[in-house]
Amino acid sequence: MRVSKHKRLQSAFFCFILLTLALSGEGFLGEKEDVSPLLSLLPQVEAWNFSEAPQDYFPQSLFEYINGAAEIYLAYDFQELIVGQYKRKSSEKSLSIEIYDMGNEKNSFGIYSAERFIDNTFIPIGNQGYLEEETLNFIVGKYYIKLLCFDCGEEADAFLKLFSAEIVKGVKDEGNLPPILGFFPDEGLIQNSEKFFLRNFMGYSFLHNGYLADYRYKGLEFDCFLIEGESVEDAQTMLKQYLKAKKEQIVQETSIGYRVKDRYYHNIYLMRVDNYICGVKKIKEGFEEVGERYMRKLIKSFKK
Repeated sequence: MRVSKHKRLQSAFFCFILLTLALSGEGFLGEKEDVSPLLSLLPQVEAWNFSEAPQDYFPQSLFEYINGAAEIYLAYDFQELIVGQYKRKSSEKSLSIEIYDMGNEKNSFGIYSAERFIDNTFIPIGNQGYLEEETLNFIVGKYYIKLLCFDCGEEADAFLKLFSAEIVKGVKDEGNLPPILGFFPDEGLIQNSEKFFLRNFMGYSFLHNGYLADYRYKGLEFDCFLIEGESVEDAQTMLKQYLKAKKEQIVQETSIGYRVKDRYYHNIYLMRVDNYICGVKKIKEGFEEVGERYMRKLIKSFKK
């Protein structure tokens, strides 16, 4: 396919700007002398230009851009954000792109899972994404990316998909969704309800790397969870600390681990399997068979 002379000149000019900034050390992004590697992920799209210089944010300055919401990003070890503002030539149409470097694909999934809803309109982009009212959010590898179209009318979806596809092309390691999600049983699983918590899982500071999924079975809504320890010893320590924290409640040892009668989560079942803790919670009285059924499913999936 032939590339237009205009596009070749535009590409050459963009590369020249990048090279000039890298050599000069000018503060194009405002916070550090070196040009951010995230800048290369902001796409060049024909008939669209930057309306202002891209802005860069780091953990210490993220609140300047998303004051009031920065804490949740920092809780997932946010590394860096670059924001690109675009405007379409001879038009009032504009588009913004936010690219969050979360350090690894677990953390990018974590912040993404905290902001998505199960009834979003999901589309095949990156590892997963959804499109809603002139907004497209998705994850690819360690990046969480948010696009917003302004005054784009009926063309909004097409523009958002075009830009997002160009961003994905620039990512070297696209990664995958966390493989541990495959251990959750399919039966009764509420699709796209899975979440990842890097810290303070279920409200306990000593529980980390926790995964949670919502279920509906025989009229009961409940959760399955998986906690990934860094080692067998780490998982064992977390389990002991959790049981100790529940000492004032009823804790029973069973053939499938432990059963805790919790004042908030009703019956909780949990067991350590190697360096993982698997469990089921929010099992109401009279539905104990459901809790035991899903515990066995989780244990079986790990032992495979």
